[in-house]
Amino acid sequence: MARSSTPPRKPAGSPSTVSIGFVTGILSGVTRAGLAPEALLEHAEIAMDQLHDRKARIPVARYAALYRLINESLDDEGFALFSRPLRRGSFEFLCRAALSATTLEQALERIARFLHVVLDDLDVELQRSGRAAVIVIGEEQALPVGAAGRVFAYEWLLRMIHGLAAWLVAHPLPLDEVSFPYPPPLHAADYELVFAPRYTFDAPRLEARFPAEWLALPVRRDEAALQSFLVGAPASITTLYRRDRALSLRVREHLRAALPEHLPLPALARRLF
Repeated sequence: MARSSTPPRKPAGSPSTVSIGFVTGILSGVTRAGLAPEALLEHAEIAMDQLHDRKARIPVARYAALYRLINESLDDEGFALFSRPLRRGSFEFLCRAALSATTLEQALERIARFLHVVLDDLDVELQRSGRAAVIVIGEEQALPVGAAGRVFAYEWLLRMIHGLAAWLVAHPLPLDEVSFPYPPPLHAADYELVFAPRYTFDAPRLEARFPAEWLALPVRRDEAALQSFLVGAPASITTLYRRDRALSLRVREHLRAALPEHLPLPALARRLF
């Protein structure tokens, strides 16, 4: 199957900022839902002219504010990207569906079944491939938005599933590799921080891989933890760059710089901290 190669790595912006490409994506469906992007950006304190600057970045806090504003204004946690809205409260019930699972595998299977009920456009599956577990997202029907909206729909859904899964097991779950079913977007340089160290484009469907052994991790959260979690979620888990990913990037940089010598763990720890 033909896939485009991973684009050359370029330094992404600070983890405390978000590429304007994500802003363009999150706004892709609001016009068809009857909202004016200008008003939303003004309330979130984001300058409209930044949408035309491909290198622009905005603070994560403003992006999160825009995220919540769109959800509230539309009563749609899916940003009008899909053929039917995800009414507010959908994410809470998704969490509750997965909360009583015993393992990560069971939780991901419940997440996939829930999303099958509420989403007509994209379908989610959990598969195994050798030693890898694979979150698969395929397109059941064409999304009612343009290219930027389609890209954001995949980005958002993967981040939501992945972020919720990591929260449920109270354990970092860094992805090994992700293939995306679209050409490289302008903000592709951010993908290493947001998703995985290896990623490709133009795949037939989205596939996100991680070690299959993690599927046995127990779900550790309870109702009390869920109440606290829901205060900031889902914006908190779908807008922020992964702190564990940023740390892994630093680790790889130090190990690469030490080659061909082997850098002992105590020495690596001193360089990091």
